[in-house]
Amino acid sequence: MEKLSKKIGLTTAKILLYVIDAVAINIAYFSVIYVQEYYVYPGGVFSMVAALIVRAVLITFAYLIIFKLFGLYDSIWQYAGVYELFQCALAVGMGGILSTGIDKIGNYFRLPGMANLKSVIYIYSTLAILVLVGGIRLVYRSVSRRNKDGFDLTESKKQKRVMVVGAGSMGMIIIEDLQANGYRQGRPVVVVDDNINKQGKRLRGIPVRGGCENIPELAKQYKVDEITLCMPTASPERQVEVLKIATETGCTLKTSPSLLEMSGDKNARKIRNVEITDLLPRSEVKLDTKVCGYLKGQVVLVTGGGGSIGSELCRQVAKYEPDRIVILDNYENNAFTLKNQLDTLYSNTLQTFIRIGSVQDAGRLKEVFEEFYPDVVFHAAAHKHVPLMEDSPCEAVKNNIFGTFNTAKTAMDFKVKKFIILSTDKAVNPANVMGATKRATEKIIQYLDRHTTGTRFAAVRFGNVLGSNGSVIPIFKEQIERGGPVTVTDASITRYFMTIPEAAQLVVQAGGIANGGEVFVLDMGEPVKILTLAENLIRLSGYIPYIDIDIKFTGLRPGEKMYEELSLAEEMEGRQRTSNDQIFVTTPVNFDEKLLLDTIEELRTVNNDNVRCTLKKIVPNYVEAGECKIQ
Repeated sequence: MEKLSKKIGLTTAKILLYVIDAVAINIAYFSVIYVQEYYVYPGGVFSMVAALIVRAVLITFAYLIIFKLFGLYDSIWQYAGVYELFQCALAVGMGGILSTGIDKIGNYFRLPGMANLKSVIYIYSTLAILVLVGGIRLVYRSVSRRNKDGFDLTESKKQKRVMVVGAGSMGMIIIEDLQANGYRQGRPVVVVDDNINKQGKRLRGIPVRGGCENIPELAKQYKVDEITLCMPTASPERQVEVLKIATETGCTLKTSPSLLEMSGDKNARKIRNVEITDLLPRSEVKLDTKVCGYLKGQVVLVTGGGGSIGSELCRQVAKYEPDRIVILDNYENNAFTLKNQLDTLYSNTLQTFIRIGSVQDAGRLKEVFEEFYPDVVFHAAAHKHVPLMEDSPCEAVKNNIFGTFNTAKTAMDFKVKKFIILSTDKAVNPANVMGATKRATEKIIQYLDRHTTGTRFAAVRFGNVLGSNGSVIPIFKEQIERGGPVTVTDASITRYFMTIPEAAQLVVQAGGIANGGEVFVLDMGEPVKILTLAENLIRLSGYIPYIDIDIKFTGLRPGEKMYEELSLAEEMEGRQRTSNDQIFVTTPVNFDEKLLLDTIEELRTVNNDNVRCTLKKIVPNYVEAGECKIQ
């Protein structure tokens, strides 16, 4: 029997479902006839018991055959949706038509044992069968999902309770995903939306209660554990506002992808944890792909290409179909990892090369340029840690000033088309060695641009990059993991922030609009208090600032400013927006070229005692240098 069942494609589960459907069909059939017998047509139907039984057998087989033909025994009902329910309804309807036809044929040919039933009985029996057959499947779907992976109907309180913010298409998708996965990632219990026309209604069976300002009270009322933000079309400012409201609840915060993420990422439907970068009130970076077309078919060299910003530059460049990318770095591990990533993504369309070397080594630079003859160079190699460079100022000079001068001079000798250096807001009225050396590099590329027609030199100046090496975020996270305290230098200290992808994308864009000699300034939005950043990160980690995790103030470190500036006063007069409204170009500041060259030579022989005073000769607004007498 078992072998026969397998041969015709039957399993124990299928046989059981056939039996359940047969029982359901007969219950529905005889129940309708019973009602008709006693309430509609008394004494005229139920008396024909033999005829009804014969008919019941025939319509049962008719329905089961139709169900089989329509695939009702092939669906995975645990994951059934609208399609399966429509399929079930259609099959029941066709079964009703077939059984009615059988009965009419029997009556027409006066076959023995066929009942002459009223038309209304056909209709009601078909509806009753649909309710029973479809209902059985819906109950199975619900029970199997709840019990999957150990979830018990009586223990739903153990599941994460999820609030969905946004009753639009994305909110519906998130709720459907949670339901389709048997609530393993959480059970949606309430939806919030600012649209008053949606409030009081239900989304996929979940109540919509109030607007975003009601998030804290609704989170308490519904005992919410997790809040998922589903507002991809809302402005960045509004999303930040809602996230700040949600952080007050202490719930775990997640977010659906933005429109930009959905357009560029095949996995963008997946929700992710809210990051500190989501709390920056910034617009999405917009790139003009036509401007970035200057990279197509070119050989692009990125110095410091294995670093946090340099590696993202390589990823952004790779999108615009360069011929080759050359990663130059003196640390092999990060560069090796990046090359593997690029090879995986662009294995058939892009060649990626790693060359190990230091920008301080002019001979090694020449070797690399002779090997590849790059068309475009992004110079990201630099020492960036302010406190470390205060302790080792001569190393900052070697890497930042001479490294830039060596690379730029080699690029000019090899007729590179464009040479873009990455600068910093710390170069504006610098208060530390690192900032002073970066301001010196801006002057170097402006000097070289004036004395060549073959290479266009430009600098891109931006502020702190969240997540980059040396960012405060990894430090804060480590302190939070240890239980605190989180250390902030001063309660009032502010900085400009942007994400690594934002910085890299805008550098690539600036390279496309550079005509030579410019210092581009990126629109960093409003400055953010470091204290606010620390408090938000503590909340995102599930703790309450000053109660669960304390914050201590340590005082400004050597070379640290209370606030940063993006442009010099002299640059502001003619500062203009470029074709990209997130990039400004400053007015070049005149300087003594002979003094620049003489001081660069003098810097070759400085020591820790006189390096700051020497730097002040070419960066006169370097304030930390103190009472140096400039001769």
